Amino acid sequence: MDDFYLNLLDWGSSNVLAIALGNTVYLWDASDSSTSELVTIDDDNGPVTSVSWAPDGQHIAIGLINSEVQSWDSASNRQLRTLRGCHRSRVGSMAWNSHVLTTGRMDGMIVNNDVRIRSHVCKTYRGHRQEVCGLKWSASGQQLASGGNDNLVHVWDMSKASSNSPTQWIHRLEDHTSAVKALAWCPFQSNLLASGGGGGDRTIKFWNIHTGACLNSVDTGSQVCALLWNKNERELLSSHGFTQNQLILWKYPSMVKMAEIMGHTSRVLHMAQSPDGCTVASAAGDETLRFWNVFGVPEVAKPAPKVHQEPFSHLNRIR
Repeated sequence: MDDFYLNLLDWGSSNVLAIALGNTVYLWDASDSSTSELVTIDDDNGPVTSVSWAPDGQHIAIGLINSEVQSWDSASNRQLRTLRGCHRSRVGSMAWNSHVLTTGRMDGMIVNNDVRIRSHVCKTYRGHRQEVCGLKWSASGQQLASGGNDNLVHVWDMSKASSNSPTQWIHRLEDHTSAVKALAWCPFQSNLLASGGGGGDRTIKFWNIHTGACLNSVDTGSQVCALLWNKNERELLSSHGFTQNQLILWKYPSMVKMAEIMGHTSRVLHMAQSPDGCTVASAAGDETLRFWNVFGVPEVAKPAPKVHQEPFSHLNRIR
């Protein structure tokens, strides 16, 4: 669906790509290029509005337009449970942090769901006034970044969260002038967050999460739909809408354009990264899914040459 606010693509740690097309979630196994159908939701509950792999690469969460979230085991094609009661509208964004699934909804509420327990709602975050369209946990699992249709980015701290009352953000970042869906935590600098603004904003901004300061803002010229960091080099990939519908590879921190990648004929709504970090999948409103070898192959350190030592070489020779 050509909807900026949904998150319909995810690449799991077991190298399987999930994509939601209407009411159906399909799985593509990158190891053998096989495709399978995980589930088709009936019309009363669909369409699917978000998909997100759990860290184990086996379990997947499926957010629906009817406010429910289904949890599935992809290995056995079996539904494990349905999370109900935490939202009253579509679930367009989700993010995992260990066994906790964080979900965002249209009215701006963010909920932590502990999928192991019956009463799954364990924390709520109130700060956004409109739909939450981006959610990303930091690598440490301590900070949560959220982006909304209210043009706001919030950063929340797990250690300051309370199960009794809505959690207060540690930073409210108000510099964007359009909806913020694209969020990406930097893999080589833990306090650095990148965010991208929609059609009325068109900027990528970089934030120091310790201080809340905006370190840099770059006008990209078009709607920013998604952001991905290169795991192996200091590079950032952005995907865009009108007019070029392109992907742009940037060098960080200079933000020099290294490449502009064309091919899609409609806005590139979603990007997902392979587990090894080298391949990027992009999905667009043109109903195509494309794979790009954009981040290259990581350089493997050459093993040190083997030294064939003589027997008793550790002893001094007698001449």
